[in-house]
Amino acid sequence: MITVITVEPPRTRAERLRWALSDTFVIAGRSYSQLRAQPGQIAAELVAPVIMTILFGYVFGSAISLPGGGDYRNYLMPGIFMQVMALSAVAAATSVAEDMARGIIDRFRAQPIARGALLAGRSLADLSKDWLSLAMMAVCGLLIAGWRPHGTPLETLAGFALLALFGYAMIWLGTYIGLFVKNGAQADAATFGWLFPMTFLANAFVPLEGLPGWLRAIADWNPMSAVVSAARELFGNPRSAAASWPLQHPVTASLCWSLLIIAVFAPLAVRRYRTAASR
Repeated sequence: MITVITVEPPRTRAERLRWALSDTFVIAGRSYSQLRAQPGQIAAELVAPVIMTILFGYVFGSAISLPGGGDYRNYLMPGIFMQVMALSAVAAATSVAEDMARGIIDRFRAQPIARGALLAGRSLADLSKDWLSLAMMAVCGLLIAGWRPHGTPLETLAGFALLALFGYAMIWLGTYIGLFVKNGAQADAATFGWLFPMTFLANAFVPLEGLPGWLRAIADWNPMSAVVSAARELFGNPRSAAASWPLQHPVTASLCWSLLIIAVFAPLAVRRYRTAASR
């Protein structure tokens, strides 16, 4: 005897909101359970900040001096924070593409869950990994590189929150890309191939004063430059000269860039998710 269970869809806006939030947190819990089953992935994400800190702080740091003076390692750490947040798009794109290739997306779409809950839940799980990465990088900066935030505790917390918001925006960008490619390898190439160079075409590791005029204009308006400058301002770390509006008002510019990326790519990703087929 076969028992058919029917789920009555929510009728009011409040019911739909509760339904969507409940499904989102269930999906986020699924993603957390997957992470517990893959301790190697977590270890790799925690080791990477240590390597970056040592590489740039000690190998490059001994040869780089700031035009306005100041400690280079204090200048550097916000740039490393930003780079790791930006590269969260790569992990998001890869994991979504792999789920598509295995047919997991289709199985979830056949379930009576809120539209977009799968992607929203995954993004929350990825955001928690961003917070873990930020915490690990901060510890590395404090213990290894001698980095110190000189702002108030509230400003320091705001700096990390701004970085996490940018990471969340990049997660949605990566999610959107992952829904178009065929597998994880293609997702990695479609994100890392252009995103990693973009983190260097910013003020993350060196001041922008020495760049040619046309290239500096690109770097000045690179969203990553605004995020780094905002983090430096909130942490009270050394900053480069600001010649453009985003770098003169980095906190405002960073909020605008991050919210704009989320506003554009989150709806696009949900729309693509509704129509995308497994590979």
